[in-house]
Amino acid sequence: MSRPQLVARPLVRSLRQATGTTAATCPSRPIALRPFSSTPSRKDETTTTTSTPTEPSSDAQKLAADAALLGQKKPPPYPSMIKQGTEEQLSQFMAPQLGSRRRRAALATTGNIPFEQLPYQCFQEARKILAQDREEKVAKIVAETAKIKRLEAADASTFRGGEPYKQKRLESLRAHVEQLKILADINDPLVKRRFEDGQGDMSKPIYRYLAHRKWSRMEREIILQRIEQFHIVPDLLPKFQPTMSVKMTFRGYKTPPGTILDSRITETAPTLRMQVFDKGDRLFSVVVLDADVPDAETDSFQKRLHFMATNVPWSPTRDTLPLSRLGTESATPSPEPGALAVPWLPPYAQKGAPYHRLAVFILEQKDNAPLDVAKLQEMYDGQGRDGFSVKSFRDKFPVTPVGFTMFRTVWDENTADVMTRHGIPGADLEFKRQRVMSLKPPRKARGWEAKRQGPKFRHLWKYTKRIKGVKF
Repeated sequence: MSRPQLVARPLVRSLRQATGTTAATCPSRPIALRPFSSTPSRKDETTTTTSTPTEPSSDAQKLAADAALLGQKKPPPYPSMIKQGTEEQLSQFMAPQLGSRRRRAALATTGNIPFEQLPYQCFQEARKILAQDREEKVAKIVAETAKIKRLEAADASTFRGGEPYKQKRLESLRAHVEQLKILADINDPLVKRRFEDGQGDMSKPIYRYLAHRKWSRMEREIILQRIEQFHIVPDLLPKFQPTMSVKMTFRGYKTPPGTILDSRITETAPTLRMQVFDKGDRLFSVVVLDADVPDAETDSFQKRLHFMATNVPWSPTRDTLPLSRLGTESATPSPEPGALAVPWLPPYAQKGAPYHRLAVFILEQKDNAPLDVAKLQEMYDGQGRDGFSVKSFRDKFPVTPVGFTMFRTVWDENTADVMTRHGIPGADLEFKRQRVMSLKPPRKARGWEAKRQGPKFRHLWKYTKRIKGVKF
């Protein structure tokens, strides 16, 4: 008998003597359900429910119906039991589209109970503490707001620093109020649930803060990696740090930054999903350029503008911008606000050329001042596409780059058809690497070759003539 069995056998025997029954004949005991409130229940109240195996209870039937609606394969045996296990085991009775494993387990065990009324004593007690903390934060917000109003009504001459000190103090107080608004709701489970479900109101500071925190953890790091990996800095800009989230889709297909796309997919303009994290309305300009246009005459690469839109109004509550609807009166269902300066030119690459980097820049217009669309069309439409530079555009107009994403294109089986449909010349052009001959003088034979150059070894000359770099 092993050591664990020797230790466990006396414990099992004592437990059997204490209960008076054996493990084989031990009847199932009812499970005590915890009440909603933290107060103890009365002695005459029934706190347990039992059901016979032959007659299923109404709760079990309801649970089975809910499981069928959620796409579960089989309901859990007890309503109050939370399954533990791997993702494959949990997927046997929980729908995978409902979020995290913890949330799926909670939904599978609570039925149609509202989220704020979940029957967990610790959860309800924590909500009471959070409610008290929120009341304190709201009281501070009211006090700080009253202080701001008094400071705005005060005369700047009463301060030692004058008007600059007054404006700096107001700015500090407003920032403190915004921070208090975030702290008042940062721990609210209802707020976190709405944000995870994608139902957050971006006009509120708490949801913008949560969105910025989520973007900074992974998406921003990926964008910074692509900027460094593909040498966007310093090829296109001397320095650049994105401050907003930009995602791109072509015909409904998600496009991670740096993806190589088929020319048939990129024939139409993409849809951008953009999110800003600070309040207020603003005007954006969208620029798409090719950073790797080969120039055979100078044996180098140039840049080419593929799309430009300006005066696009944006706010934290907006998130989608279809570039194909900009400046189009007959767009379906409706045109997007904004001015189209340079229409979409399908990206292409000739055969034999390396991949082309197509960079998408979002530029914020300073002081929400609109740009002259006619001047942009005169400068960059038509022949003005070639040689376009983001740095030069930023210097000529009051814009600042704030967002970025990119994709790549190469020659594929559909590129020639796309270029023919849009009247783009150069589909029959193929780039080949020019062979550079060595400038070193021919080397004399030595070793095995030098010893076998005479007529005696004529039968071996056929091998030496195949040696690359040896002249005969």
